[in-house]
Formats: sequence, structure tokens, C-alpha cells
Amino acid sequence: MSPTPRLEFVDAPSASDIEAVVGILGAAAESQLPGGNYRDYGFLLRDEAGTIQGGLTGYVLYGWMFIQFVSVAPDLRGQGLGRLMMQRAEDWARQQGLGGMWLDTFAFQAPGFYRDLGFVEFGTIEDHPAGSRRIFFQKRLG
Repeated sequence: MSPTPRLEFVDAPSASDIEAVVGILGAAAESQLPGGNYRDYGFLLRDEAGTIQGGLTGYVLYGWMFIQFVSVAPDLRGQGLGRLMMQRAEDWARQQGLGGMWLDTFAFQAPGFYRDLGFVEFGTIEDHPAGSRRIFFQKRLG
């Protein structure tokens, strides 16, 4: 019999800590429903010096793209770069044969931006954060 593991709180887990947890979860999911094919992806905005000025990152799992983070540096906003990143991500997802894309955002961020790109709201968490709401969007590609 193996020893009982101890539970430890970590305020800022390292990338390797997170990777270890995700690895265990991924193995369990793969054993139940093979073919998840988890992988991270990113579209990065870099200036001439190579410094990241924004980007779009997330992961692919079970044939769908999750968009986790989208950002553009404040001095570059309003130039269509967010729309460009979203279009490139969608083009890439289609090339990969993915069935759809999904994301979440807050009401005080840019839900109209995602609606304009053809995303459809499929759920909300009201009063998260207090006085606002979290909105979940999807876009089917098939």
C-alpha cells in the first residue's frame, strides 16, 4: 500500500506543477475517451525588436479550439489587430479540421467584438465579478 499523499497549497504554482496536474487529467480523459489530442497554440504580436505586444493563446481538445487569452498592447488598439488575430485563429482552426471555437469574457471587456465575429453566447455567470457577468461564446466551424 502506498503512503497517503499530503495536500499542499501553492500560491503560485510553477509551469511544471501545472503541467504535472494537466498530465494526470489528460491521461484520465484519454483513457475514457481516446482522441482528445490536447495541444497548446498561440498567435503572437511582436514588434520589430521581437517583444510581444499582444497575442491570442489557448488549447485544442477533442476537435475544438478554446481561446483562453486575447490581448493587444494599449498603444496598438483600434488598428484591427484583435480582429486579425481572431481571423488567423479561425483560419488555422479550419485548416486543422476543428469543429468549433469557444471562449469566455467579461461583460466589461468586449462581448460585442466576439458577437461581431459570429460567436454566439451559450451561457453566463451572473454577478461574476460582482456587478458584472462572465459570458461564454462558441462558434461552430462545420
